[in-house]
Amino acid sequence: MMRFFTLAAMLCLSVGAFAQELSSTSTRGTLYFTWGYHRDTYTKSNIHFKDSQTDDYDFKFYNAKAHDRADMHSLFSTPLTIPQYVINVGYIFKDRKGWGFEFSWDHLKYIVNDNQMMHMTGMIHENLYNKDTLVTPGFVHFEHTNGNNYMMASAVRQLTLIKSVNGNHQLNTLFKAGGGILYPKTDSYIMGKHNDGPFQFSGYVIGVSANLRYVIYKYFYLEGSLKGSFADYTHAKLYEKGYAQQTFFSLQAIGSAGISIPL
Repeated sequence: MMRFFTLAAMLCLSVGAFAQELSSTSTRGTLYFTWGYHRDTYTKSNIHFKDSQTDDYDFKFYNAKAHDRADMHSLFSTPLTIPQYVINVGYIFKDRKGWGFEFSWDHLKYIVNDNQMMHMTGMIHENLYNKDTLVTPGFVHFEHTNGNNYMMASAVRQLTLIKSVNGNHQLNTLFKAGGGILYPKTDSYIMGKHNDGPFQFSGYVIGVSANLRYVIYKYFYLEGSLKGSFADYTHAKLYEKGYAQQTFFSLQAIGSAGISIPL
C-alpha cells in the first residue's frame, strides 16, 4: 500500500508541475482530484492455471462466475482504502474545447464463487480431465481482493450541460477512454497450497466511462459514473512458480466527490 501512495504522490506532483507549466504559457485550465467508492459486476471468465516447474498441473475452468466485495460496512471503522475505491487526478484544458487527461487508480475486488460447477479440462499430476467439476475451496479458491487494481491513463472530454447565471453551480458530463496495467495482490489456494501476493504487474486493462458531475462554487463537485473495462490477466501469481491467466469485462457504478482547482 505504501508503494501505491508513493506512486499517487508522484502522479499528483507530475500533473501539478505540468499544469503549472501550461499556466505559465497562458494555456490555463482546471486541475481536479476525485475520491469515490463503487460496486462492480463481472462477466464469466475462462481461467487457466499452470505450474510446470515447481508442481505438475495445467488445467482450465470455463465460464467461472465471480463477484465483488464492497466492504462498505467498515467505511467508518477501518482505513478508507479497505472498501472498493477510486482515485482520479486530472487536468482540463481551458482552450481545447473541454479536452484533458487523467491518471486513475481503481481498487476493485474480484472473487471467484466457491462451490460452483464448472467444466474443466487439462492435467493434474498426469491425470487428464475433461468434465464438469464442482470446484470447492479445498481444490481451488481464487481472488484478486487487494485487489483487482486498475492503474490507467485516460483522455477526457468535458461538456457543460447547465450553468447558473452567477456561475456557482454547473452540471457537466465527462467521457473518458484509456488504458494501463493490472497491479493486483492475488490470493489463491491451489490444491491446498496458499499464496497471497505480492503486489505485482499481472496484465493490461482498457476502459471507458461516462460521468455526470455537479460542480458547486467552482471548487467542489459530486459525481456519478459508469465505467466499463476489459482486463487481460497474462500472469497472476500463484504458489511458487504457478500462475493464472484470464480475461473478463467489469462494470463499475461509482459515487465520488472531488475538488477542482482553476489555474
